[in-house]
Amino acid sequence: MSAPKMRPLLLGVVLVAGFAGVWRLQRGIDAQIVSLHQEQDELVLRSGPVLKLMSLEYAPLLADLYWTRTVQYYGSKNTRAEHQLDLLWPLLDITTTLDPNLLPAYRFGSTFLAEPAPRGAGMPEQAIEFLNRGIRANPDYWRLYQDLGFIYYFDMRDYGKASSAFLEGSKNPKALPWMKVLAARVSERGESRETSVFLWNEVYNSTSDAQLKKNALTHLRLLRGQEDCEQLDALAEEFGKRRGRRPDNVQDLVNAGLIPGAPVDPLGFVYVFDADGFAQLNPASPLAKDQPIYQRPM
Repeated sequence: MSAPKMRPLLLGVVLVAGFAGVWRLQRGIDAQIVSLHQEQDELVLRSGPVLKLMSLEYAPLLADLYWTRTVQYYGSKNTRAEHQLDLLWPLLDITTTLDPNLLPAYRFGSTFLAEPAPRGAGMPEQAIEFLNRGIRANPDYWRLYQDLGFIYYFDMRDYGKASSAFLEGSKNPKALPWMKVLAARVSERGESRETSVFLWNEVYNSTSDAQLKKNALTHLRLLRGQEDCEQLDALAEEFGKRRGRRPDNVQDLVNAGLIPGAPVDPLGFVYVFDADGFAQLNPASPLAKDQPIYQRPM
């Protein structure tokens, strides 16, 4: 091939090689930029004081954005049933550093932290620290003492500290009268079904969050199921005295004239008896599936 004919071919090869080199170089630069941005994001993400300093008078607005991001993070993890909530505490920390008076962040955030997996981060100690931080920043808001008492009662089972939290909150002139009553009840009785029902009813009636409302309702239904099973066990004991054996099912109690009809749980499923003749939730009831997640033995 003559030199004039070779020239366009060589030029084409050089151009292709040049473009390939530029493309590889650009990819390398892009990768470095992305890596740098990720490092910067991580640094900013975990540096509440730096963000507050940079945001100046817009700190409360930025706090709202971070709180929205926190709720979205928690909600998406919950929806996907992912149990690792590593960013939950850093997000809450930044949110309340930017705005120490953002009360919903303390109230709902402490619940997200305290709830056991898979419903939350399973960090009740961190939730207590977070609420105490909120109380220091908002000493006149008595509801934070209420939330603190709930975590001590339900998650830590420390009834002395739960009672103290309710009592301290009751000293606020704006607090509802039941705070003092609850402090005395928890102090005297520790954990009881009556007290738990009282608390979960208060959670259900005082929250506007759909997930927390659903959680409270599930607890109330399980407590009702627990009470029903205990009453059925008492009747089964009477049945055993008459027949020399425990019942196989609730129909045995009906036939014996001990109950007028087959009792059902709060979702409408008939209670059953296990192989030893003790009452329990029907395996077909959604409450039976919720029980190991939502309820611990009393």
